[in-house]
Amino acid sequence: MHNAMTTRAIGNRSVSVIGLGAMPMSVAGHMPDEDQSIRTILAALDAGVTLIDTADAYTPSHDDVGHNERLVARALARWDGDAATVLVATKGGHTRTPGGGWEVDGRPSYLKQACDRSLKALGVERIGLYQHHRPDPEVPYEETIGALKDLYDAGKIEMAGISNADPAQIRLAHDILGDRLVSVQNQYSPRFRSSEPEVDVCAELGLAFLPWSPLGGITRGGELNERAAFTEIAAARGVSPQQVCLAWELARSPVVIPIPGASRPETILDSVGAATLELTPEELARLG
Repeated sequence: MHNAMTTRAIGNRSVSVIGLGAMPMSVAGHMPDEDQSIRTILAALDAGVTLIDTADAYTPSHDDVGHNERLVARALARWDGDAATVLVATKGGHTRTPGGGWEVDGRPSYLKQACDRSLKALGVERIGLYQHHRPDPEVPYEETIGALKDLYDAGKIEMAGISNADPAQIRLAHDILGDRLVSVQNQYSPRFRSSEPEVDVCAELGLAFLPWSPLGGITRGGELNERAAFTEIAAARGVSPQQVCLAWELARSPVVIPIPGASRPETILDSVGAATLELTPEELARLG
């Protein structure tokens, strides 16, 4: 069952308007067993999802870098559809430290090493979309972005993206990479709207904007109670507040492609329902 789904553009690729964020399948303390994770990824693929977002740093432990990438690769290998139709986006430049901590390393030499490691973890010759994960204040941004250009020119990545970038960084990356740059991945949700300027810069430059944590804690009861409009519209439409949230993001701009995280088949299948949920101008006005 490989359903057709509405698509949006990332560079020269068309992908499903709702992607799958695979990170929750590799978080220490909350990890499902591997069978459930694989079932979740396969359910997404069968429902027409053609964008999967991962990263080398999505791992339960600092000594298992690439855990999430390997999981995605195993699921794709088991899928009976055409894996070439699926865009796997990964990231480098975030590092993990003992005890579950996070650091950044934006040195070009490190990013190139990380990309080689991701190629192995994903079992591919070229990464579909390779994103710089988070700016490193110790390294000039243009140097880090130059490494993405080198990786593209070396044929190791098909397209380049950046993550956790502000408008000036997006413009700088676009100046350096030109058409090689196709996307920006920042946090964005009803609770976290400070990326509005970045959405507008992406729309101006023709870049996809991939909201991470697009449900932004909206799944928590307290969050929903504070956002009555989401629950009221969901009840009136007979859908989940999560679907309303994702549909609200899709309505924000045609460059927006949310990547809700999931670790259960039911969760991603519910999120996919947002692809066909069109909110009215009145509903969007209520959601603010």
